[in-house]
Amino acid sequence: MTVRLHWFLPTGGDGRTLVDRHAYGPNDKRKVTGVRAPDIAYLAQIAKAAERLGFEAVLTPTGTCCEDAWLTTAALAQHTERLKFLVAFRPGLLSPTLAAQMAATYQRVTRGRLLLNVVTGGDSAEQRRFGDHLDHDKRYERTDEFLSVVRGVWRGEPYDFHGAHYQVEGGLTALPPDPVPQLFFGGSSAAAGPVAARHADVYLTWGEPPAQVKEKIDWIRSLAEREGRTVRFGIRLHTISRDSSAEAWATADRLLDDLDADTIAAAQAALGRSESVGQRRMLELHGGSRDRLEIHPNLWAGVGLVRGGAGTALVGSHAEVADRIEEYHALGVEHFVLSGYPHLEEAYWFGEGVIPELSARGLLERTATPAAGNGSGSAAPLLVSSGR
Repeated sequence: MTVRLHWFLPTGGDGRTLVDRHAYGPNDKRKVTGVRAPDIAYLAQIAKAAERLGFEAVLTPTGTCCEDAWLTTAALAQHTERLKFLVAFRPGLLSPTLAAQMAATYQRVTRGRLLLNVVTGGDSAEQRRFGDHLDHDKRYERTDEFLSVVRGVWRGEPYDFHGAHYQVEGGLTALPPDPVPQLFFGGSSAAAGPVAARHADVYLTWGEPPAQVKEKIDWIRSLAEREGRTVRFGIRLHTISRDSSAEAWATADRLLDDLDADTIAAAQAALGRSESVGQRRMLELHGGSRDRLEIHPNLWAGVGLVRGGAGTALVGSHAEVADRIEEYHALGVEHFVLSGYPHLEEAYWFGEGVIPELSARGLLERTATPAAGNGSGSAAPLLVSSGR
C-alpha cells in the first residue's frame, strides 16, 4: 500500500489568513485582508500546480459559502490533463438517479477523472438553507438509501428501489460510468459508521492524533467485515512544511496573529452548534484555547480555532511532516487529502519538500518521471527520488 496524495481547491476563497472571508456580516467594520477570490483563473493555478507536483486529485468543498463543486471542477478539467477531482456533494439535495447520471457524464467528459466525496451534513441550519429539514440520524439513513440507488443505477439495467426516502422504478444510467467513481465518505457518529461500511470505498477522517485515528480505523474495518467488504482509509489535514522546523512553526504563529479573542470566541460558538460528531471531536482537541495547540508531535490544532471541518495541520520540517505521514500510513491510512494557506504556495512547499522525502522512503509509486521544466501543463508529475 503506497501513499496517495491529494490537494484542495479553496472554492470559498483563499489567502494568507485563517479568518474566513464569510465570517463577518456586511455591517461588520472589521476587515479581512489577504483574501483571494475563488475565480477560475486562480483556481486553475492551484489545479495546474497540483497536477505538476504529482498530486492525484483535488478535493472541493460543498455548502453555502463556496462555489458549486460540479460546475467548478468541470471547468477546471479543461485546464488540466491528468488531475482527478474529488467532488463533494450532499445526498438529499438532488435525485440519486440524477446524481448517478451526472457522474457518468462527468467520467466521459473528463476521461475518467471523477472521485466522489459524499457529505451527509452535520449542521441543520445549513441543511435548511437548501430546503432539507431531516435531523442528523435521518440524514444518514437517507444517505444509505441514496448510495444504494446510485450503485444500483450504475449497473446499466433498470433498477427498482423502495425505501423510506426514495421510491425508484426502473432507474437507469444508460451508459454507466467507466471507471465507476470511488466513493469517499466520512462521519464519526454511530449513524455514520454502518453507512460507511456498506458503501464507502475510502473512509475519510479528519486529522486527529494517531491513537484516535486507529480507533476509527478499527471501528470501520470491523463494521465493513460484517458486511463482507473491505474499506480503505484516508485522512484530511492541513500542512505547513518548511526547510526547517523553526520556519514552519513561525508560519503557524503568524497565522495565529490574525486571531483575536473575540474572533475565536465567535467562531467557537458557531462551530459548537454543529450536530457533527466529527466537528465536536475537532473542538475537543483544543478546547477553544491558544495554549497547547501541538496535540501530538508536529500535529497543530490552531486551524480549528476559527475554521470548521479539518482543524489540524502537520507542522514541521519536510522530514518531520513526512515522518507524521509515515506514522499515519503505518496505521492503514492510504489517502492523504491535504491543504494549506495559501493553497498555491503551500502546494509547492509540500510538493518540492515533502514529496521527495516520501519518494525516497519508498512510500510513493515510482511510475512518474520528473517534470521536464518547460513550463508546460502537460509535464509529468514531479517525483524527485533524492530526497507535503
